[in-house]
Amino acid sequence: MVEIVVSVAAKVSEYLVDPVVRQLGYLFNYRTNIEDLSEKVEKLRDTRSSHQHSVDEAKRNGHAIEDGVSKWLTRADGFIQDASKFLEDEKAAPKSCLNGLMCPNLKSRCQLSRAARKMAWDADKIHGDGHFESVSYRPPLQEIRSAPSEALPSRLMAFNEVMEALKDANINRIGVWGLGGVGKSTLVKQVAEQAAQEKLFDKVVSASVLQTPDYRRIQGELADKLDMKLDEESEEGRAARLHQRMKAEKTILVVLDDLWAEVELEKIGVPSPAADHHKGCKLLLTSRNRDVLSNQMGTQKDFRVAHLKEDEAWILFENGVGNSIKNNPDLESIAMDIAKECAGLPLAIATLAKTLKNKSESIWKDALQQLKRPTSANIMGIGEKVFSSLKLSYDYLEGDEVKSFFLLCGLHPHNYIHARDLLKYGVGLRLFQETNTLEEAKNRMDALVDNLKSSNLLLETGHNAVLRMHDVVRNTARKIASKEYHHVLTFEKGVRVEEWPKMDELHKFIMIKVG
Repeated sequence: MVEIVVSVAAKVSEYLVDPVVRQLGYLFNYRTNIEDLSEKVEKLRDTRSSHQHSVDEAKRNGHAIEDGVSKWLTRADGFIQDASKFLEDEKAAPKSCLNGLMCPNLKSRCQLSRAARKMAWDADKIHGDGHFESVSYRPPLQEIRSAPSEALPSRLMAFNEVMEALKDANINRIGVWGLGGVGKSTLVKQVAEQAAQEKLFDKVVSASVLQTPDYRRIQGELADKLDMKLDEESEEGRAARLHQRMKAEKTILVVLDDLWAEVELEKIGVPSPAADHHKGCKLLLTSRNRDVLSNQMGTQKDFRVAHLKEDEAWILFENGVGNSIKNNPDLESIAMDIAKECAGLPLAIATLAKTLKNKSESIWKDALQQLKRPTSANIMGIGEKVFSSLKLSYDYLEGDEVKSFFLLCGLHPHNYIHARDLLKYGVGLRLFQETNTLEEAKNRMDALVDNLKSSNLLLETGHNAVLRMHDVVRNTARKIASKEYHHVLTFEKGVRVEEWPKMDELHKFIMIKVG
């Protein structure tokens, strides 16, 4: 009997007493619960702000944000917004009853206190879920895909031949050669993209070697494609690390563009398919000189990229000028003659087409007249017709400022140009007109760079801090600067200082080249 009474009392307590006690607790702890919620919302807001700062910094550095972090920020934002509104409503809620008499509204206080306590618990939960080892990660670099080129028969044939060689298990060194500006780099870039798309290799990496190889830069370009950091100080250490990483790939295609002489693969860190017994490693190399490829680099199969045929040159030029000919049929005969004068060199054709696009008929006629005018042939390895076409693109740059900036780019000793160097030289030479601050000069330089890129006189690199000029265009710029505008003073080695011009004469030169 006693046990039954105790059991009944327990049930009564559970269903009647405990709820009353809880409700009284909400009433007595009303202010405490409200203040506790306010403090926890503020704490959560501070944590959310701290994570947002980390996220913003990561984005500035090109990092991707972890999905969990993004979801947490959204969750925290929603809660903070709801809790803030709740606290504002609490302040405005009626605090009295009986038409304003000074007695507390017990029902309202109980409901608000209970809600505040639950929201405080939610705030603790969200805050606890907001502990992250890292808010971001470095995503794999995405190759900048080249714009689709016209389906020119000769280029399509070369493309297919190189692709077939890549698929041949007995060939691990392939060469592509031809004149500067003929389209070797474009071809191997498209081949590399297709190889990656077809998943012929686990990894496809590339780097430009250039006339004076900078091994640290080459190593850096390859490491970027492999999404790895090279922390070693010495070139040898970086090469060893890169070699180790590449050998870990079962199959890898390494594209080395623009070789001028033999390159020691071990100094870069590229595994040799023969010496390292890495049969999954294939090399795709380009050069202007076939002997560099076959004799010095040991390529097993070489493909020549020749000048465009006359009909192909016309297709490329016609596509480059857009609707200019369509809108003015009288330009067609002039345009065909201009295309012929570019000597079948895609670089000259594409550059000149961009220059003449949407220009008046008189400018087209003047361009043809200038192209047919005799010039000094084969200056610095540039044919007469090629020089004339590129020189014409320079002539039609609008304004002395952009022309001077183009020449400054061309006087840089390397194909890759650091924007910070151009900014320093441009400011020092007072090249940027009507600029008073460094920021204004930087903005003006960016506008000039964009102008030259749109004229095809500067190439895209994928990095705003680094510019690139094709060496044929660079040689054209140097020819213009030294022969026509006398901005470059050249001496042979061994010249005595006494033979230099007087100081007043030196002011007009922006570059002194010895030897």
